[in-house]
Amino acid sequence: MKTYIASEEEIKTAQKWYVLDANGLILGRMASRVASILKGKHKAIYSPHQDTGDFVVVINADKVKISGNKLKTKIYLRYTGYPGGQRAVALGDMLKKDSCKVVELAIKRMLPKNALGRRMFKKLKVYSGTDHPHKAQKPEALTLNL
Repeated sequence: MKTYIASEEEIKTAQKWYVLDANGLILGRMASRVASILKGKHKAIYSPHQDTGDFVVVINADKVKISGNKLKTKIYLRYTGYPGGQRAVALGDMLKKDSCKVVELAIKRMLPKNALGRRMFKKLKVYSGTDHPHKAQKPEALTLNL
């Protein structure tokens, strides 16, 4: 048996653009499916050491649903690098301030933590409304069976 390795031309011709309406979708379930598409796991040419994934445009990020009591209990932590510089923001507050950031973080944290994961994350575009500047790429509507 030989390991299949997709060529660069094969990867480029197989790349598609998808648009996903996040209105009414549960955040975590949507994020795991989008991360899988960014990785390319839905394709026959998938290879874990290559970026075979597709582009995904997520619209209506402000209308995503959060299950349970996470709006108050889920905390996003970051550190400034200075003593006493740990900052905490609740999910509910972050959704009001920047709903796109919440969706981006949910998806980014499901991707590999290396250079390949950073390349995959660049193919994600998130918008809070229904308008997006990627109409020229003719994205296909993505439906998730959740």
